[in-house]
Amino acid sequence: MKFNENITLLEPERSVWQVIEQIAYSGMQEEAFYVLDIGDIVRKHEEWKLKLPKVEPHYAVKCNDSMMVLEVLNSLGTSFDCASKAEIAKVMQLGVDPSKIIFANPVKQASHIRYAANAGVATMTFDNETELHKIKSLYPSAKLVIRIRCDATAAQCPLGMKFGVEVENAFALLETAYSLELDVIGVSFHVGSGCSDPPVFHRAIQAARALFDDAKRIGFEFTLLDIGGGFPGNKGSSLTKIAEVVNGALDKFFPDGCGVKVIAEPGRFYVASAYTLATLIHSKREVKNGDGTHSFMYYINDGVYGSFNCLLYDHAVVTPIPLKETATTKKLTTGTIWGPTCDGLDQVTGPVMLPEMEIGEWFVFQNMGAYTLPVASTFNGMPIPKVNAIANESTLLMLKDVPSLNEDNFKGNDMPNNLLAELDLSEQNRYHVDQQSTSSSLASFPMSFSSDSFIDDFVEPVN
Repeated sequence: MKFNENITLLEPERSVWQVIEQIAYSGMQEEAFYVLDIGDIVRKHEEWKLKLPKVEPHYAVKCNDSMMVLEVLNSLGTSFDCASKAEIAKVMQLGVDPSKIIFANPVKQASHIRYAANAGVATMTFDNETELHKIKSLYPSAKLVIRIRCDATAAQCPLGMKFGVEVENAFALLETAYSLELDVIGVSFHVGSGCSDPPVFHRAIQAARALFDDAKRIGFEFTLLDIGGGFPGNKGSSLTKIAEVVNGALDKFFPDGCGVKVIAEPGRFYVASAYTLATLIHSKREVKNGDGTHSFMYYINDGVYGSFNCLLYDHAVVTPIPLKETATTKKLTTGTIWGPTCDGLDQVTGPVMLPEMEIGEWFVFQNMGAYTLPVASTFNGMPIPKVNAIANESTLLMLKDVPSLNEDNFKGNDMPNNLLAELDLSEQNRYHVDQQSTSSSLASFPMSFSSDSFIDDFVEPVN
């Protein structure tokens, strides 16, 4: 299958930051926008294969269901974790074999179970007796995976309060499944999304091993272990510590040759750092404080009803980075950043210490690929930012043998003209357009600082 969207091929020396600069200051861009680095996803996949070679990734579609992301991951050979019939349908549009999908929602709507049955998606999770009776009625030949609860002590999004049978009650639930003549094939768990407690994976895998042994006593022969999600994906994070724990636990409890397939459900690991968001300051307000100082309120064109819904639903913490290099020379002042809607809840961040910014300047937010766009709305008529996908030649070479990808998907290395050609150039969407200077604004912008060091040096939280 051919990719549904285009990828702009970058010249070797160009970076994501330079692409953002060129789009933002082209004189033709006013709306917020994303840059998606396809190479970042490819590099994450290579890291997974290197550090967790025994674990087959099933990408969690709920994290970011962009067709571009799904197509790239399918091209790389990943499998998929779906939570609804719509996600199953979206993945199967790519020609994914049903055997490469796990329906990993422990409590499913009846219509969704029927859809999975018709689509041939047999592997699905459960964690309660009612679900077993529902599946017995609607899809008795399903391949079931019991989900147990094993919570991390620290996770960005805990899940155990909603899903997972307590370990001490799991055996009784298996006895019910056996009495219903259902085919339970394995054990799953999810320690919590954005886990920062690597040892929890050892505890969970050990608990799964015990349940494997208990299940054998009543006639089940389990062949699948699903270690769920929780893997970090932000820039600067590492898979190493969790991988060390997982690999050690698998060697101890599920050694090579034991006949058990091991899978996982990474989401944010693959996409968090691949997406960078640029937002325009469209309004500014100075506030005089009671102590004689002043602070600033900056209003940008994306907010908590759009991309920054992650602040509410994913417990995310975002860091605004001024795009202009000249901001580094300005005095730091207290600032808050607000979204574009009329709701007072629509505050993106703050108070934080920032260089004083002006209307028409841009804030950049990194690590915006996970649990952002899938939940974004157009409340108050505010548009959802467009995504501009880019890749360099090394990424193209890594994907060159992929059947679903061909040269037609790449728009060439005339950057940024190809991206700019797709911008909305209507009069109402132009911001300080100067036809005489537009061509010069397309020149390469030299980078004289690292965005990571820029965060540390110029964006400070207020104590």
